[in-house]
Amino acid sequence: MKCFAPISIFSLALAAVGNAASASSSQALTKRADFCDQYGTVEQGSYKVYNNIWGQQYDQGGKQCTGIDSLAGNTIAWHTSWSWGGASTQVKSYPSVGLNFTAKQLSTVSSIKSSWKWSYSNTDVVADVAYDMFLSSTADGSEEYEIMVWLAALGNAGPISSTGSSIGSVTINGIPFKVWSGPNGKMTVYNFVAESTVNNFSGDMLEYFTYLIKNQGPSSSLYLIDVQAGTEPFTGKADMKTSAFSVEVV
Repeated sequence: MKCFAPISIFSLALAAVGNAASASSSQALTKRADFCDQYGTVEQGSYKVYNNIWGQQYDQGGKQCTGIDSLAGNTIAWHTSWSWGGASTQVKSYPSVGLNFTAKQLSTVSSIKSSWKWSYSNTDVVADVAYDMFLSSTADGSEEYEIMVWLAALGNAGPISSTGSSIGSVTINGIPFKVWSGPNGKMTVYNFVAESTVNNFSGDMLEYFTYLIKNQGPSSSLYLIDVQAGTEPFTGKADMKTSAFSVEVV
C-alpha cells in the first residue's frame, strides 16, 4: 500500500564525456551507496526505486535503506534492508520499484507483462511482498482504485478489508488467490493475496484488472497511472533482494 507525500528525488545520470569520464561514471554507479532518506528515490532506465518510509511515525527508532544492484535491458535488480518495531498490524514503509510510463485507459492496454524473482533473508517477520497499481478517472487525476497483488504474506500479514473476510477466490497466472476489498482513504482497495508464497513470478498483470472489471466495480474506461512492486514491512528485521524484475505496459 503506497501513501503519497512530497518526494526528495535523487537521480543517477551517466554522462558520456570521453572514455575516461564514461568509465568514471560507470564506476560511480557501481559503488553508489544505498539511500536511507525517508522519501529517497533513484531513477535508472525506465524505473524509479523508492525507499518510501511513509509510516516512519509508527516507529521512530526504525531503519531502512534501499539500493540498486544492476540494470540490463528492461530488467532491474535492487535490494532493501529494514528493521521495524511498533505495532505488528501497522505498515511502516513500501520500498519498491516503479515504472515510468504514460497513463493509459485500461480499454487500450493489451498487456502488462511482468516477471519478478525475489528473496527474503529472514521470513520470521511480518511483511508482504506485493505489486501496487493505481487507477484514476483521468490520465492526470488522483488515485481512485488501488490494486495490490500479494505474492507473499509473511508472519500472518493481513490485507485491507472492510469485513475481515475475503470477497472471492480466483486463479490468475496459474496462482490461486483470495480477493479482499476495503477503503484506503478515498480509494477503494482490491487485494489479491496468493494462497502460498510465490518467489518467482511471471505473468500478465492485466488479468487482475480484467477480473475486477468483470466481477467488481472498476470500469475499463479508467486510466492505469502507476505500477510498482515492492515489500510492505510491518515488524521485524530482514533484507529483501530482487534479483530480477521487469514490467512493460503495452
